[in-house]
Amino acid sequence: MLTAHVNNVDLHYADQGPPNGPAVMFSNSLGTDLRVWDALIPHLPAGLRIIRYDKRGHGLSEHCPGPCSIDQLADDAAGLLRHLNLSRVAFVGLSIGGLIGQSLAARHGDLVAGLVISNSAAQIGEAQMWQDRIAQIRAAGLTSIAGPTMQRWFSPAFRANGRDGPWRRMLERQPQDGYIACCQAIADADLRDAVARLRLPVQVIAGALDGATPPVLVQGTADLIPDAEYAVIPGAGHIPCVECPAEHAAIITRFLERIGHV
Repeated sequence: MLTAHVNNVDLHYADQGPPNGPAVMFSNSLGTDLRVWDALIPHLPAGLRIIRYDKRGHGLSEHCPGPCSIDQLADDAAGLLRHLNLSRVAFVGLSIGGLIGQSLAARHGDLVAGLVISNSAAQIGEAQMWQDRIAQIRAAGLTSIAGPTMQRWFSPAFRANGRDGPWRRMLERQPQDGYIACCQAIADADLRDAVARLRLPVQVIAGALDGATPPVLVQGTADLIPDAEYAVIPGAGHIPCVECPAEHAAIITRFLERIGHV
């Protein structure tokens, strides 16, 4: 088990693959931990150095009291990369991880060679929606939002045989204060101006059945970024690395090949 103390918080991370291999950092979604990438990794090319981590307030990482911002979460990712003496990585961000990646590329551009924004956007939802969710969690806990969250995360076909059960339990077992802090970070985030100024290779990915960040929202962010590539995974919901790992990995692999990162 690996941890790094950056920005006054202990971050839990995993580091696998050859130390001198092209580095890819994965940043996961709200309410999950680094295991969300487990099914995708075997489908990636051999020889990559793969860094996964739990953002603050999630999984086995520490949470500092009080709210946090997307920029602060991006600074955490930057701090972890510098702790590992890494630069020019390919960064793959899912959902809030996509927001983190956008801020990281905009503010720590020397660390990022290419960016994958998956099931995310420069602005996700209205602030009041997030405030309503925070209020519900404070009143009734994370279990009270688990059912509707699974409907947004996964397609009906995936949920039909109960395959969403472990992911529901993962959500319910996240630290409540950390989840709320990241909800507030999303509520406050509007990166539309920042992403329009990005000048690096970007791949944007949507799930055709995503109930959290629908394709039209994701494509809207792709349209803001000069020369960004856009792809949709048919039949996938909000967490394609779980639901369609081979298809998700294939898009990421093509991007890595395009930027010479394999």
